[in-house]
Amino acid sequence: MATRRLGVGETLGALNAALGPGGPVWIKETRTRHLRSRDFLAPHRALQARFDDGQVPEHLLHALACLQGPGVAPVLRCAATPAGLSLQLQRSAVFERVLSAVAAYATPASPASLGQRVLLHCPALRSSPCALRLSQLRTVLVADHLARALRAHGVCVRLVPAVRDPHMLTFLQQLRVDWPAALERASSHTLRSHALEKLTSANDGRTLSPGILGRLCLKELVEEQGRTAGYDLNLDNCLVTEDLLSVLAELQEALWHWPEDSHPGLAGASDTGTDGCLVVHVVSCEEEFQQQKLDLLWRKLVDKAPLRQKHLICGPVKVAGAPGTLMTAPEYYEFRHAQVCKASALKHGGDLAQDPAWTEIVGVLSVATIKFEMLSTAPQSQLFLALADSSISTKGTKSGTFVMYNCARLATLFESYKCSMEQGLYPPFPPVSSLDFSLLHDEGEWLLLFNSILPFPDLLSRTAVLDCTAPGLRIAVRTEMICKFLVQLSMDFSSYYNRVHILGEPRPHLFGQMFVRLQLLRAVREVLHTGLAMLGLPPLSHI
Repeated sequence: MATRRLGVGETLGALNAALGPGGPVWIKETRTRHLRSRDFLAPHRALQARFDDGQVPEHLLHALACLQGPGVAPVLRCAATPAGLSLQLQRSAVFERVLSAVAAYATPASPASLGQRVLLHCPALRSSPCALRLSQLRTVLVADHLARALRAHGVCVRLVPAVRDPHMLTFLQQLRVDWPAALERASSHTLRSHALEKLTSANDGRTLSPGILGRLCLKELVEEQGRTAGYDLNLDNCLVTEDLLSVLAELQEALWHWPEDSHPGLAGASDTGTDGCLVVHVVSCEEEFQQQKLDLLWRKLVDKAPLRQKHLICGPVKVAGAPGTLMTAPEYYEFRHAQVCKASALKHGGDLAQDPAWTEIVGVLSVATIKFEMLSTAPQSQLFLALADSSISTKGTKSGTFVMYNCARLATLFESYKCSMEQGLYPPFPPVSSLDFSLLHDEGEWLLLFNSILPFPDLLSRTAVLDCTAPGLRIAVRTEMICKFLVQLSMDFSSYYNRVHILGEPRPHLFGQMFVRLQLLRAVREVLHTGLAMLGLPPLSHI
């Protein structure tokens, strides 16, 4: 049996290549009603642009029906239909290939090149938590999620700034944000001396306020970069302060001195300076102008400043019915935490505040609610927050609470099987190689595998894409994909679980189907846990 992981991308690539030269034609189906009859479609209109009257030659149809290749899913049939070319896979064979290697489908499809380095800079973390606006909280959560995604992809990531405020560290721990703490402040002595040399002629002997070293003209540098670089043309002078130099010193220190154990590919690397590193500044749209100043000042004062600096600009956060500036990040957390506590008390009764186990669960649910709210929208877009209680209900299908609820349902299912097995009601789980995957024929089972498990490695890889070759300062990322994926996976699982009885009667002739369904849900659990880990959320065993 072939052991290479099957892939949606590999299958689509082979299907398009089989039709000869030209652009991509095939699409993957996702809707239940379409998946009842096909898995991939080459639409009739696209075929008309490729072939006369849209008629695909017989030899190509034969080639598609016999399609094979590394990572290509086995084909059952390919036929012309009014909608176009309809292709269906050998589903039992796909089930077997995927569910016999579950762990392989919970990792990125293609790891990053060895030694790739990214420095993520989130300026909002230099403030105290009580001064952290909702738009700044969004940048923190985006940076944390992006760092996790990049590391899972094999990229070496350095996070700046190292947090000095102990209250900020406590708040980040509440939010399950993994960020380094500061051990000591980087020295800005060299930068200060260099800056004073450039500023001497610009001060004209005037007395400067404490902490201000002088003014530096950036207009020439903006013009050198050109209009396509994306710098604000109103950038002219920059007031150089001790605080700004301290920020630059920390960035420069982080850039030149990577921890030896930060990535195995860095040992003995010759490009541990600026050339082999991408710097990404994650800032809110309100802070974009100031960050451009810092970017240019770095280039102006440091000869070997990084050439590849990109700005990830997060859109504004608006609270329904009130300006977002009226609520700070800690207030937002406490508001959501109180809602979760209230909902949990109404559901389970009693005073949960005194139960340490529930204290942990409520904390996780609160953070899940916040992260799914903040990260389910593309970071570049404006975000609207609705603070109604409905957003934390386990019955709503768009919330982080709903995802965690279904995570707990999966845990309960497997715990129930384990207890029943220990009581002698069910036999131990057999070797996966002995399972009959042809027993998986419910449409909900194929939906879970084809829309969630099979494409998950490609999704992980797309989440970690940083296009640093695009012109301009700004860079776009797809950090919303994981949240949307987990919500859809939870909806599909919930629908299937509500309709299909997994742990049936303890009768030997029913065990085969029960075990193969449990193996499918093992894969769902693995994918769900991996997705939650990308958000810094632990799986819950009960809610």
